[in-house]
Amino acid sequence: MKIHQITPLPRSEKSLRQTKGEILVSLKQIEVEFNGNKVLKNINFAIYANEIMTIVGPNGGGKSTLLKVLLKLLTPTKGKVEHKKGLKIGYVPQKLHLDHSMPITVKKFLSLKPNCKPSAIDEALKLFSIEHLAQNSMQKLSGGELQRVLLARAILDRPQLLVLDEPMQGVDISGQTELYQLLNNTRKWLNCAILMVSHDLNIVMANTDEVICVNRHICCAGTPEVITNDPHFIHFFGDQFAQNVAFYSHHHNHHHNLHGDVCSGVCQCN
Repeated sequence: MKIHQITPLPRSEKSLRQTKGEILVSLKQIEVEFNGNKVLKNINFAIYANEIMTIVGPNGGGKSTLLKVLLKLLTPTKGKVEHKKGLKIGYVPQKLHLDHSMPITVKKFLSLKPNCKPSAIDEALKLFSIEHLAQNSMQKLSGGELQRVLLARAILDRPQLLVLDEPMQGVDISGQTELYQLLNNTRKWLNCAILMVSHDLNIVMANTDEVICVNRHICCAGTPEVITNDPHFIHFFGDQFAQNVAFYSHHHNHHHNLHGDVCSGVCQCN
């Protein structure tokens, strides 16, 4: 798949230095309780500008609930969620339910986003190499094609944070590789941070800066190299996987604690 370049946002070297490391979203002492059952407890972390963060964890561990809290779609029982003032968030849902009795073309679907300019739609179609799908029915797209359309829609207003819920669901291996290449390029072009919730760990680990493992609380967090050697991660995902995934992960000479500060310790279970 040919990757096209989007027009980068104009930023001076001075502005880039000022925004490096800027906190976009912070979660402090988050707890969520449903009918007396604690779904999330003691959740603390921050998302920084230009980083790629991935949330992983077992089914039923609270990942979807955490995402809703982070997006301010669900008010936590306790704790505080803070967004940078004026933060723009682009969201790619896990599933898109389409009415097959009412066909809609890709271009029409993109145009439904409020305050969207035709030029922005054309640029997004070109960026994700889906210009040829513009007049195709949304209902007839493959899994990979649909994900590229949803990504195109999510970046129409050039968000500072792109949030993806299980972005590789229904996409084959080669399509996953292409999509991750697009995500990395999109981060560079838009100077945006990316947050993913995913269980497709092999490729995810090769394309993320920070990983947070959630099972009602944060079990462990850090770079792929650190987290794949953590006993809590190995407990959930298996020692053999941890050994294999380390081969794919990129290398850092440091890792961060849950607040993003550089440290030299190992992951801690809260």
